[in-house]
Amino acid sequence: MIALDLMIICVAVLVATALVKRIEDQRELERHTIRPEELRSLLVSNTDVVLVDVRQPLDLLGDSVIIPGAVWFAPRQVLDDPSILPERKDLVVYCTCPGDRISRAVLHRALAMGFSRIKLLKGGLDGWSAKGYPVEPYEKSFYLDAGPNSHLAAAS
Repeated sequence: MIALDLMIICVAVLVATALVKRIEDQRELERHTIRPEELRSLLVSNTDVVLVDVRQPLDLLGDSVIIPGAVWFAPRQVLDDPSILPERKDLVVYCTCPGDRISRAVLHRALAMGFSRIKLLKGGLDGWSAKGYPVEPYEKSFYLDAGPNSHLAAAS
């Protein structure tokens, strides 16, 4: 009987710990999230912010538009080497994947590397476009398998 009570207590502690961790992670994410309306206000006020499109190359090929002024970075390169992002600038990253999965991964990797001025665009490019905000054609060349010698250094 005591063993069963102890097991129930241990399971309850594990569940509570997992819930607390999830809530903390969610709060951290919210601190580093910007809504399309907030980003639009920043851009209209000429705030110096670097927009970073981290869509997969095939996604960019399928929907070849970008938020005006944004720079496209291959997600694998940013995840492998976040130092390619400009450090002394306010950064906003976005993608088009469900739940902003790639943007979140880039955000977490950049935060782990000491970046503090980085946010992800809630809803990504789709959220931006749904508000009727402008996009422009992406006309620069890119490789479907972006290697280390791509055009990324020009964004720094």
